[in-house]
Amino acid sequence: MSTRMIILNGGSSSGKSAIARGLQTVLPDPWLAFSVDTLVDAMPERMRSSDEGIDFAEDGAVSTGADFQVLDAAWAAGIAAMVRAGARVVVDDVFLGGAASQRRWRDAVGDLPVLWVGVHCDSAVATAREAARGDRPHGMAALQATLVHEGVTYDLEIDTTHTAALACAHTIAAHLG
Repeated sequence: MSTRMIILNGGSSSGKSAIARGLQTVLPDPWLAFSVDTLVDAMPERMRSSDEGIDFAEDGAVSTGADFQVLDAAWAAGIAAMVRAGARVVVDDVFLGGAASQRRWRDAVGDLPVLWVGVHCDSAVATAREAARGDRPHGMAALQATLVHEGVTYDLEIDTTHTAALACAHTIAAHLG
């Protein structure tokens, strides 16, 4: 079975969402794109700043509680089910737990062929993008720039510091063959 799932992991403001949109443009077949931000936005408002849900601290730190983790596991299992049903999917995630986050995805996808892509970006560049966006706590990009890659193994690693998202999408597409 050919690869029908691409998981992009990188810190906040590293360019994952733009790469996912670029992949939808350059890949010949239709691919759905899902972001962990979509999951967070779908949660009840009360879970977006709680110990049991997800909390974004003023310094950019992110913590998740038990209720978030249950929904996050269900989200991953649901996306894997869509791939098993025939969809092609790009996932844009932030592995706050590094290797443990990747294990959660590995458990959800089982034997599905997945292309694991590390999306790196220099902390200073990601911080500048974060400031320009204005929709993230200041400091999140710097905190996540290396944290999300700790202990994670990839099939392909790209760096968006000086490379446009569409060029990165082309690199990923070429890797798929």
